[in-house]
Amino acid sequence: MSTSVLFDAPGPRGRIRNHTLTAVSVIAVAAVLYGIYRGFDAKGQFEGKIWQPFLQWETWDFYIIPGLIGTLRAAAVAAVLALAFGAIFGLARLSDHKWIRVPAGVVVEVFRAIPLLLLIFFIFYLAPMIAGGGDYAFMAVVLGLMLYNGSVLAEVVRAGVHAVPKGQSEAAYAVGMRKNQVMRLVLLPQGVTAMMPAIVSQLVVLLKDTALGYIIAYVDLLNTGFKILPARFFGSLIPAAIVIGVIYLALNMALSYLATWLEKRSRRSRKTAARPVAAPGSAEVGVGAGQGTEGGGLAPDKPLE
Repeated sequence: MSTSVLFDAPGPRGRIRNHTLTAVSVIAVAAVLYGIYRGFDAKGQFEGKIWQPFLQWETWDFYIIPGLIGTLRAAAVAAVLALAFGAIFGLARLSDHKWIRVPAGVVVEVFRAIPLLLLIFFIFYLAPMIAGGGDYAFMAVVLGLMLYNGSVLAEVVRAGVHAVPKGQSEAAYAVGMRKNQVMRLVLLPQGVTAMMPAIVSQLVVLLKDTALGYIIAYVDLLNTGFKILPARFFGSLIPAAIVIGVIYLALNMALSYLATWLEKRSRRSRKTAARPVAAPGSAEVGVGAGQGTEGGGLAPDKPLE
């Protein structure tokens, strides 16, 4: 009988109890799924005529694919800008100069506190006053996503740098490196590996939040697939919601798989002692951000003489 340090193999009574709980859980989940099926079936949601539009190429060509392109376009542009915003303001919050650190902290905290829906709404109605022309809906969605998610990523960057053990920076200072060299050559390369899970998690959130462009009629997957399409094909609201949900699920799973692959490759190519950090708001943020001598704080500003 094999045992684990964290888990003792159950005995005969324990195995019976575990099998019983597993069977009960499977039966409960099956009952819930059957209840959902019966409810949809009673409303006629599995009739062939309301699923017929999704078997026609015109539906995908005129509604779903243009909406998917709009979602991916907004998500791609917003992700690049949010990563740049997060890197700049995250490093600014680590500055020794108060006149840089304090304003950066104010910007990050303000845009983290404002609901993203309100940000998109405000930018949409202010855009005509700021910009002379263009796609105001696209601008509002991208800028709103950049400001909100970039502020969260700024905290991820700060926590990732703090997650690198203090001895790494002390060793760099001991060989005569300046602070910008320590940050660029030692802390950031190791911190990026620790930040990767939180960055990917936030990018998945960013991709899903493009659906908030619905409120300003931005042409995205939710708008074309869940608003316009059911109005064109009466009775297809639930099928449209299921199809759109499956597409969002596939996009997020593909992004998560890509990020997992990148993280594993990064860890193989760069050894680091930094622990992974979580996005602000989760219980794991403090693990990397305040570990005292193990992972907290930066080294002194001046190299050791």
